Amino acid sequence: MNFLIGDNLPDEPAGLRFRRLVEQPGILKLPGAYNGLSALQAKAAGFGALYLSGAAMSASMGLPDLGMITIDDVCFFVRQMARAAQLPMLVDGDTGFGEALNVMHMVRAFEEAGAGAVQLEDQLLPKKCGHLNDKKLAPASDMAAKIAAARKARRHLYIIARTDALEREGLDGAIARAKLYVEAGADAIFPEALNDAEAFARFAAEVKVPLLANMTEFGKTPFMTASQFEALGYKMVIWPVSALRVAGKAHGELYRTIRETGWAKPMLERMQTRAELYATIGYHEYEALDSSIVQSLIPNGNPDS
Repeated sequence: MNFLIGDNLPDEPAGLRFRRLVEQPGILKLPGAYNGLSALQAKAAGFGALYLSGAAMSASMGLPDLGMITIDDVCFFVRQMARAAQLPMLVDGDTGFGEALNVMHMVRAFEEAGAGAVQLEDQLLPKKCGHLNDKKLAPASDMAAKIAAARKARRHLYIIARTDALEREGLDGAIARAKLYVEAGADAIFPEALNDAEAFARFAAEVKVPLLANMTEFGKTPFMTASQFEALGYKMVIWPVSALRVAGKAHGELYRTIRETGWAKPMLERMQTRAELYATIGYHEYEALDSSIVQSLIPNGNPDS
């Protein structure tokens, strides 16, 4: 697990590893992670790939998901997660950070940072979460040009085109866009904010490339399991902001507890212990790499440590 130990490093590009996972039987489950620690925890839970959400990155920076973050911001998150967990990840590329040349720059930057796949969407800036209202769509031909540019720039990066067209153009319009994006070079399609099983099934019946479903909470898509999405014809499913939402709720409860009670002990059973944290991040493995560091002993006299 430790990225400093060369024998444990992946021996092929993340894009190829991501593609192989998509091509395997079954549906690829992509939990959202938003930093190195959450990436390690997802890996420890048995996941083989990750999703890095623009909404999660923005929120973790204290910003709304309105297309405000930069390529360099995203690469910071990609690098730490790829370094920590060494899992191929699908990275939210929003609208591509500009036009065709910007998309090419993004693709190369993301690949160099360690991404395995990128998601591009057909909104105009300022973009919105796909489950909100009044999203502005780019002309389908402009989005197709971005996909073609991404395809030209990539080495191995897996390219997923997202369409937000359902609200303005209906299911027929969204499917037509998806087919155009496949012709332009998309490896897979992400139909955003579909609102019932029938829409998911029809999309799968008409668009003959791997499809990605978004199982976000508090949105337009009804709750479904990975197995249900697979039965509808989908090859990937993401839970983009679930981890951040759980962590954010816990942060709020902790800070209120400290303010109201003057200590954190009432939250102790909700906390990851020092031993659990050290095991997750490989603390003693790092110590073992340097013979000048004596292995640390975890205090056991104070359960609050």
